[in-house]
Amino acid sequence: MADDHSDNLLFLTDEQLRRAIEAMFFAYRGFTADPDRILSGKGYGRAHHRALHFIHRTPGTTVNNLLAILGVTKQSLNRVLRTLVEDGLVDSRVGQRDRRERHLHLTEAGEALERELSDAQRNRMRGAFRAAGPQAVAGFRQVLEQMMDPEMRHHFTAARDGDR
Repeated sequence: MADDHSDNLLFLTDEQLRRAIEAMFFAYRGFTADPDRILSGKGYGRAHHRALHFIHRTPGTTVNNLLAILGVTKQSLNRVLRTLVEDGLVDSRVGQRDRRERHLHLTEAGEALERELSDAQRNRMRGAFRAAGPQAVAGFRQVLEQMMDPEMRHHFTAARDGDR
């Protein structure tokens, strides 16, 4: 019976796919709404949020690693990091092995802001996961992973495996 269900998924109509795409747009809008409100009150945007999130996930990450994960230009990331450093949210340290590298860490204030942003998103996601149930959650994760480009899936898998 599982084969019948999987075969049906291969033949999704364009309208079903359009609806899924729209659902993703609206879900993303909801997912970012609370952090956007918090950030706008402080003069920050989503790029600042993404930088804080990934610096928190991998303390000591390099600027080059963050560039690869975020997929932004060096100029754009430098602008974001400069603001976060000047505002006392991120500490940029020169590498001990390679003095050309800068290693990024959140300060206490950066940790507090990242926690506030993540709490808002965790609460929204926790509520959605509870309402959808465990089977839907597993399927949701599988779909997201399959949508990732291979290089991004590698970054995601590396981060996930680091949690164990």
